[in-house]
Amino acid sequence: MRKIFKYKKQDLKWIFRLSILMLMFIGCKPIVSDLYVSKNNDSSDFNDGKIVLSTLEEAINKVNRLRNNGKLHPITIHLEAGEHRITSPIRIGNEQGSLKLIGAGNDKTIIKGSKKLNLSWQKHNSTIWIAKVEKNEIFDALYINGKPQIMARYPNYEENGGHWQGHAADALSKERISSWSNPIGAFLHVMHSGEWGDFHYKITEIDENGEAKLIGGHQNNRPSKMHEKYRMVENVFEELDSPGEWYLDTHDNLYYWPMENIDLANALVEASEQKHLIEIVGTEEKPVSNVEISNLKFEHTQRTFMEKYEPLLRSDWTIYRGGAIFIEGAQDIKIENCEFTNLGGNAIFVSNFNRNIEISNNHIHKIGASAICLVGSPEAVRSPSFQYNEFMPLPKMDTIKGPKNNKYPSNVLVDNNLIYKIGRIEKQTAGVEIAMAMNITVSNNSIYDVPRAGINIGDGTWGGHIIEYNDVFNTVLESGDHGAFNSWGRDRFWHPNRETMDGIVEANPQMPTWDATQTTIIRNNRFRCDHGWDIDLDDGSSNYQIYNNLCLNGGIKLREGFNRTVENNITINNGFHPHVWFKNSNDIFKSNIVFTEHRDIRLQEWGKEVDFNFFPDQKTLLASQNKGVDKHSIFGDPLFEDAKSGNYKLKNNSRAFEIGFKNFDMTGFGVKNKKLKALAKTPNTPIIFFSGVSEKSSVYEWLGAKIKNITTIEERSAAGLNKTAGVLITSIDENSIIGNSELKVGDVIISCQGLEINEFANLMKSFQNDSWLGKLDLLVFRNQKDLKIELALKK
Repeated sequence: MRKIFKYKKQDLKWIFRLSILMLMFIGCKPIVSDLYVSKNNDSSDFNDGKIVLSTLEEAINKVNRLRNNGKLHPITIHLEAGEHRITSPIRIGNEQGSLKLIGAGNDKTIIKGSKKLNLSWQKHNSTIWIAKVEKNEIFDALYINGKPQIMARYPNYEENGGHWQGHAADALSKERISSWSNPIGAFLHVMHSGEWGDFHYKITEIDENGEAKLIGGHQNNRPSKMHEKYRMVENVFEELDSPGEWYLDTHDNLYYWPMENIDLANALVEASEQKHLIEIVGTEEKPVSNVEISNLKFEHTQRTFMEKYEPLLRSDWTIYRGGAIFIEGAQDIKIENCEFTNLGGNAIFVSNFNRNIEISNNHIHKIGASAICLVGSPEAVRSPSFQYNEFMPLPKMDTIKGPKNNKYPSNVLVDNNLIYKIGRIEKQTAGVEIAMAMNITVSNNSIYDVPRAGINIGDGTWGGHIIEYNDVFNTVLESGDHGAFNSWGRDRFWHPNRETMDGIVEANPQMPTWDATQTTIIRNNRFRCDHGWDIDLDDGSSNYQIYNNLCLNGGIKLREGFNRTVENNITINNGFHPHVWFKNSNDIFKSNIVFTEHRDIRLQEWGKEVDFNFFPDQKTLLASQNKGVDKHSIFGDPLFEDAKSGNYKLKNNSRAFEIGFKNFDMTGFGVKNKKLKALAKTPNTPIIFFSGVSEKSSVYEWLGAKIKNITTIEERSAAGLNKTAGVLITSIDENSIIGNSELKVGDVIISCQGLEINEFANLMKSFQNDSWLGKLDLLVFRNQKDLKIELALKK
């Protein structure tokens, strides 16, 4: 007999609820928050409880599928140790949502834009090997066992060879061209005639006169003829004449002269294929948000100097808008603890609309162009002009202050980055480039060994930047007329004709603030430029506050412009360079420690206030007071605590406190990240030469030579001088600036730039005042005769 079970009503309710819960647990999958990319595993949905994929592209595709299924939570892609090669740039858009790309460490996880080449090498001749590459394989950078090799070039590569690590005036001479069997496709790299950056060309044919026809030359915004000396040519087979050089012909043959101890049969050979590695791209309306990239190394992008460039308003720059990491239309993005090296173009490019971007604790070195670029759109600029000689007529000009729209970077932090050996190919570059942007903070960075500026602001739009606690030195190494920090301000008020500009500004006194709407602050930095100015505010730079900076060599220059206040700075062995000032500029220069008289050029007026400064001696002070300024300034020994070790804090009894000077921290310059700080260099501490401190009998090092004052009757007699004065050269390093000049040991320098040289201090003051020219006119006494020598200040 069958039993019939009866349930109470409340029991049926509990059974129903339990059934629903069981179905929910059976049907639900865990939330996927972490994806793993490993080169040691095949892709699988689950591996030891983790989703493991074999490529970064597959991981991004997995993120896309999750987002398409409505999963909106943050996702982290973990890239495990190893090399991760990409076949096209990784694109991160708004649809990827909140996302992190995190490596196992920038010394362990590497993203490369190169391809491995599997080659079969054969001997071509006694020094060169040859291998066949895949058909139509085109690359411009080759790496063997992880080290960059040298495209066949003239002259040969020399790390300390100056421009392009070696340059020659005859790089494109008819005689040299005639020795090349196939010069089509060769590249010519050449400096601007004024050394205001560079140009790059490609040879397309040789005409009936044996001269090269070229395309290119669009990489500089100040057209000029080619520099007659600073030239280099590459990608020519006949110039493959030294170890490490390579050449790829049009028949897919790769030629290579191996470096020592390279076993080609077992060597890792890589060739760059990608221009960009990661592109974070959205729009102002749908920005990419909350993306973090960290603990990764980025390597092997192609060179970009022949790509399309665009002018940046009226600065000297044109620029390729791209980089290994490219960011546009984004907010709340972080790039940190990454290394960027062996790149052909820019490392990081922040383009057009971007907000709240952080670039911090990165190591950027050995790259072809700029390290970090923050560049807005000309569409955001009211009445933009693009070349030096352009000007929007006043009746047609938009007169509203500030930006026209939001297509520019703002609220960007560039902090604690170590940047050096950039601009290896392109010379119109910077450690940090800012153009058409607002409220950028550049802090705690160490930047050195660069061909042009360490930090460059290309225009006055729209200010509000803070430049602080940076250590910037060894700058302007392959260019001229520039500074460790450089800016331009060729904004709406600026006109290439000075008389016209004077009239425009007189009629519209508020016009300089239409673009430079917010004050830019430069404070608490250490700058040293041996080939220009430490701080160079050029053509119209306006609305700046500059204070508490330690300038170790080049001094401070202000050209044109309005509303600059410069106070409480120390300018070792140099001083103040006011150039081409306006009437009613409202400029202030006070409470600074200077070492030379003011070096003014074509001033209409001396601004609002130039006074209460501290000079090294009475003669230098009087030279400035005779110009009608510095009525209350004083002179004396500033009494630095320990100048030889780079501590320029003043002792308590220094008279410099009487003119309002205040001590500032001498220990906070450059990177603070412990790992990067251990790698970073610091600038050489200069010898102070001003009167009363330098010792007349001291031997000094200068441009690769040891020199000393003529101080004894014996030295005077040996040289045949008619008085005990002049500077004697006692030894010369052959591989130096003076070593490459006409100067010889035993020469006595008696005049520099037309000024009499009685002692080392005279020579150094003349050198400091005019080194930005790139050369000095010397008069030396040799073999009882005067001899004129032009000394080039770069190799």
